[in-house]
Amino acid sequence: GEHGGDPASIDFCQRAGLDYVSCSPYRVPIARLAAAQAALRARG
Repeated sequence: GEHGGDPASIDFCQRAGLDYVSCSPYRVPIARLAAAQAALRARG
């Protein structure tokens, strides 16, 4: 299945130090928002 657009997966990738995830086009807006939120959480 597709995990790249899942906010929990994006949060995991951020914590693991990954800077790239792949997802289908219709999930890009959600993935971008989740990536921004994960980055802000990582900053504290």
